This record gives sequence, structure tokens and C-alpha cells, in this order.
Amino acid sequence: MSVSHSQLRAFHAVAVNGSFTRAADQLCLSQPAVSDQVRKLEEYYGVMVFHRDKRSVRLTDVGERLFGLTRRLFDISTDAHELLMDYRTLTTGSLNLAVDAPVHVLPHVARFCARYPGIEVKIETGNTDDVLHRLFSHRADLALLGRSVEDERLLTLHLRSDPMVAFVAHGHPWAARDSIRLADLDDAPLVLREQGSVTRQTLEEEMASAGLRIRKAIEVEGREAALEAVAFGIGAGVVSAAELGSDSRVRALPILDCQRRFTETLVCLRAQSSRRILATFLEMVRDGLEG
Repeated sequence: MSVSHSQLRAFHAVAVNGSFTRAADQLCLSQPAVSDQVRKLEEYYGVMVFHRDKRSVRLTDVGERLFGLTRRLFDISTDAHELLMDYRTLTTGSLNLAVDAPVHVLPHVARFCARYPGIEVKIETGNTDDVLHRLFSHRADLALLGRSVEDERLLTLHLRSDPMVAFVAHGHPWAARDSIRLADLDDAPLVLREQGSVTRQTLEEEMASAGLRIRKAIEVEGREAALEAVAFGIGAGVVSAAELGSDSRVRALPILDCQRRFTETLVCLRAQSSRRILATFLEMVRDGLEG
């Protein structure tokens, strides 16, 4: 007897979603029906694929190994579906992007949506570590990273490189200046991003190489929170020049002697790069960069 496809499908949905309830919603089944399929799988093979408690569902060691196989299985199933859908010229489908900063990819997304209005595009944000994890866990088709990553599993496309700038509220002592130097940041109250943020890592490396100190006024998660903290006068912030925008509450200050730049790299899993939706989107991005 071969393993039941419906049982594998139920297992895979629970593993991807981390929840029997969300898996049931994805499969358009009842939660008891999904639970029953997973239970039958476990009973037939005498294994446990999930650790269950009232608050969470976690993969066991056997479950982790099985999940690696079902990812490949359902990736192939997706490829077969998209091969057949090719003849409909991308009239339906979905594209999920995980990005560190939407501003860098939105112009390309706008062109793609205008040309293929039937494709549902979803954008989720997070720091570089977050979005890379989403890509490798198959929760995103493409990831936009704030740093270069050397990994043979990835197909990469460099989008841009921008300098680091400081920004302060209009009431800050530096607000009347046209620029600053790294030494000005030495022991100055700074609004820092969360650990794992490329912005924070880049600042820390630049300051360390110059022998300068970082004084944390506050630590916040996300670019928007950093902007709000700076706007309220908690301290100075740093950001990629391309990501500051035009908020009238703050003033941008070039850092004259800062050597580091922020790179933005679009990546996908090399094994997935031939999927028509991904290949088409990447081709449009390349054309946009060359234009």
C-alpha cells in the first residue's frame, strides 16, 4: 500500500501553517477532517509527526524529515499545475514576496500587476533574516534582502546600492546642519533597529571600524517605529538614503565619511526559478533596471 496522498496533503498543510485550524481553512476542510487524516497517517506507520499541546503544533524529528519530502512533492505538483496554466498566459496565480523594504520593489510590482492583473500579489515585510527564513520555508516566492547572501541554492538579482544617512527631528541640535561625520555619532543617543536588522549591523560595523561608541537611546522593531521614535525626539537614527522618504517631521543628514552602503538584492530559490510567474517577474525587473 502506498502512502495516502490526502494524508500527506493534510500533514503538509499543518506543517506549513503550524496549526490544524489554519490548515483546514487552506484545504477547505473541517478541522476534525484534517486531524483525522494526520491521525490515520501516524497510526498506520506507528510514528508521531507532530508534538501537540493546547497552544502550538511542532514537528517531531520524523515530521521534519517527512516535511522535507512533502515540500518537494508539492513543489512538483505546483510546477505541473503551472506548466498547464502556461497556456492561459498568466491569467491566474499568485506571487508572494517577503521584503525588507517595499519601496525598492514596488515600482516593479506595479508594472507586473498592470500587465498581469489576474495574478494575486502579496507583500510581507520583515528584516533580512526574517524574509530569508520565509523564502527557505516556502512561505515566499521571492525575497528582497538588505545584504548580499552567498548561497548556491539562491538565484540573485542585484537591484541597487545606497549610502547610509542619519536623520533627526527638527528640534534636534543637528537639525540646522547640512551633514555630519561618523564622529558626531560617537556616544550620541541613537534610535537602533532590532537585532538581525541589516541597518543596525551596518552601523555597528562602521562605528566599530572607526573606533567609535554606540549609545542606545531606545531599540525598536521596524523602520516605521524607528522613524516615529526619531520624530518624537528620542534620538538620531540611521537608514538607507532610499528608504527615508519625505517625512516632514525629520531632516536627513548625509554622513560624509561613511564608507558603507546598503545593497538590495532580489532572490528566489534556484530550484523554483523556472516557474513561469517567477521567471516573468524577474525578467520584468531586469528590463526595468536596464531601462
